[in-house]
Amino acid sequence: MNNSEPLLHARGICKAFELSGTIEILKDLEICIAAGEMIAIIGASGSGKTTLLNILGTLERPDSGTIHYRGDEILARSDNELCRFRNKSIGFMFQFHHLLPEFNALENIIMPGIIAGHDRHELDHAAQELLAKIGLANRIRHKVGELSGGEQQRVSLARALILKPALLLADEPTGNLDPDAGLRVFDLMAEMNQTWGVSTVMVTHNYDLARRMGRCLTLREGRLQ
Repeated sequence: MNNSEPLLHARGICKAFELSGTIEILKDLEICIAAGEMIAIIGASGSGKTTLLNILGTLERPDSGTIHYRGDEILARSDNELCRFRNKSIGFMFQFHHLLPEFNALENIIMPGIIAGHDRHELDHAAQELLAKIGLANRIRHKVGELSGGEQQRVSLARALILKPALLLADEPTGNLDPDAGLRVFDLMAEMNQTWGVSTVMVTHNYDLARRMGRCLTLREGRLQ
């Protein structure tokens, strides 16, 4: 990837759903994400923000359009190839943490690496470093139910970053937290962006946090403005 080439470039993205008629959610949408960039996406409920994030993360396919990652068109890949691509290159955070309650904090964090077949000892070491960075070194063996909401979301952030992805996609990561806990999670996301250069796209209804991102885009009538 040369310096002028975006990390990810989605172009001509269209997506419609059949709900007692065809509803066009995304219409010829385009977005360029530079390496190390932080982008907020805001918009009304139902405007398609989550759908857009899912498409950028290849969790679902658009009806039409292209997505280039480091210059390579990725939508032409098979579903299995896209699974491997996601696990290696993209980290995900959601409003609800989706942690596995039967596992402790460290075990949840290393799960993407276990799935990818990485060395367990190296994963444990990386997870311990991440837990220290997010201020949870003393909670390493605690189960999910023993953590506060803010702590659970910090573990979710560490899980998203365990394989050091180039891109973090966060869908309302602070939406289920009180203001102080939400700010703590956001500050950690910003710190990881500065430390590791992780490009970050965050869907949010929190305008204060959105203004702290490098760019703030509004999804309206199927397009980003």
